[in-house]
Amino acid sequence: MNTSGGQVVSDVTIDAMVPDWSRERPRRFWDPSRKLLKAIRDYQCASSKLPLLRQWARYSAVLRHRFWSVVCGCDIPLNCSLGGGLKLTHPNGVVIHPEAEVGVNCLLLQQVTLVKGVRLAGHVDIGAGAKLVRPVRVGAHAQIGANAVVLEDVPAGATVIGVPARNVKVAVEAGSDGWLTPVVEDR
Repeated sequence: MNTSGGQVVSDVTIDAMVPDWSRERPRRFWDPSRKLLKAIRDYQCASSKLPLLRQWARYSAVLRHRFWSVVCGCDIPLNCSLGGGLKLTHPNGVVIHPEAEVGVNCLLLQQVTLVKGVRLAGHVDIGAGAKLVRPVRVGAHAQIGANAVVLEDVPAGATVIGVPARNVKVAVEAGSDGWLTPVVEDR
């Protein structure tokens, strides 16, 4: 993190077009969210195998998907459209409709709900408990705050918070005492 002109600027950029597959790779034996994503990816990939292998691969993926879905307490169907690099930090209670589309390198925290027709572009961060309850489009690099209820489209790079969600400008200023203070202004 750098501070420039009283604002904190992150050194890390996440691409909205090219998936970062390392975000999905299981790092240890007990890694529920990544194991769930691996089961979904394995199921979707199984159609390219030979018929006998395909049947066994799909069966194996379905069993693993059911196990990790119960462990995670989430509902992410095998046939949903997930972009690469999806990160589920705490997948507890995440619900994704089979006809929702999630872009590359997105971050979904716990208790997020995506209904039919929701389309997330690349690198969208969705806070805990946020609900997208209408068919909306969310632009690249957008952020949706915790417990926000999104009823309208979100433009690229926007930050939305509240019930119903409204677009705000968020900045972080470094105070003279060294503490970082968030500043929120309605747009």
